[in-house]
Order: sequence, then structure tokens, then C-alpha cells
Amino acid sequence: MIHPIVKYGDPVLETPTKPVDKFDEELQTLVADMFESMYAAQGVGLAAPQIGLGRRLAVIDVTNGKNPEGKIVCVNPEIIHAEGEQREEEGCLSLPGFRGHVARPLYVTVRAQDAAGKEFEMRGEGLLARAFCHEIDHLNGVLFITHLSMLKRDMIKRKIRKLKKAGEW
Repeated sequence: MIHPIVKYGDPVLETPTKPVDKFDEELQTLVADMFESMYAAQGVGLAAPQIGLGRRLAVIDVTNGKNPEGKIVCVNPEIIHAEGEQREEEGCLSLPGFRGHVARPLYVTVRAQDAAGKEFEMRGEGLLARAFCHEIDHLNGVLFITHLSMLKRDMIKRKIRKLKKAGEW
């Protein structure tokens, strides 16, 4: 089932999530729905708050569905190591149409659980490292615009207010 993506302005996006403690059939269905929703929105990552759920869960696939082995489920993830720096343009499904250059680590190591509750560690570099950071930020109630300059962030917020007034957001 494809869930609608929650847009900037909804409090769920800026509220830290609660850990997942039940690894049941409901979670398996939610994970499948999140991948389906992410692919439908043409994203490379999706965090549970982006579909309105305050749970510590994210899905990532930097291959855009081209490689089934590229699907990563991160339940209760945390970054345990980061190094280097990359500065690339970033966007977000919850802020459609807005992009900005964000500095992120070039390499990150994440510790998380899979959909069955099994703990794993994974190292990502480049786009995968960026996706890990972006999605874990979502789980902590942080949006990518937080990493932009105050000027750029205020400009985006002003544009969104105008879109809301016009009924287009």
C-alpha cells in the first residue's frame, strides 16, 4: 500500500521517534509499504515520520529498485562512526521542489536492526552515507533544511508559507 508523504509543517517530522520493539507481521507489512511508497515518490530513502509514524524505522535503496540486494531496512539505527566530508545537493520527499547543498560525512557506519530484529552494522560511502545521515536525522526530528544557512532556510520557509496560503502545499 502506498502511503501519502507527509509534508514540511506537520509536527511528526520534527518530533524524535520512539524505538521499535515489536518485530512482527505488522512491521513486515509496514516495511514493504514503505519501500512501495518510497519507489512511488522516486526517493532513495524514507523514514517512518514521512508517512506520519513516530517510529524509529527507515528504508533505503540508492539503486532506485534496480538491485533487489540494494534494499536496506534500518530499525532503531544509530551512526557509530563517521569520517570525511562531502558537500552535495540534497532534497527531501517531505519538502518537494526544494534542494540545498548539505555537508555530510563521506563515510558512516550504522548499527541497526533488520525487519526481523537481527542487529547488523553497515558501512556506507557517498550517496549511501548521505542517505543514512538524512534518514537518521528524520528519526531524530531533524530536517535537511536545518543544515542549510539561516538565509537559505528562511527563504525556503517563506516560499512554503506562500504555497500554503495559495492552497498548493
